[in-house]
Amino acid sequence: MSTISVVGDSLSVLSQQITINPTRPPGGERLTNLVGYLSWLVMLAGIAALIYAGGKFGWERWHGGAVESPKIVFAALVGGIIATSAGAIMNAAVAGGN
Repeated sequence: MSTISVVGDSLSVLSQQITINPTRPPGGERLTNLVGYLSWLVMLAGIAALIYAGGKFGWERWHGGAVESPKIVFAALVGGIIATSAGAIMNAAVAGGN
């Protein structure tokens, strides 16, 4: 058997379409419910961080001193962006970019 024949056979096996039928695992509804609750908690934590940073910013502005609240606001905004885009990123990873 020649090398070209072996490579051709290998490529024909590797190029076959694999069909996958995704099914929901047992207890999938509970997992979806848990993820929904966690997303609400993340959203509430982000809102609380923004409220805290706003209050701290007013306090620092009123009393002077080091201004640390813009860092808290920036961290809360970046965390919110990551948290809201996590679902889209995972959907793209699971669907293969389609």
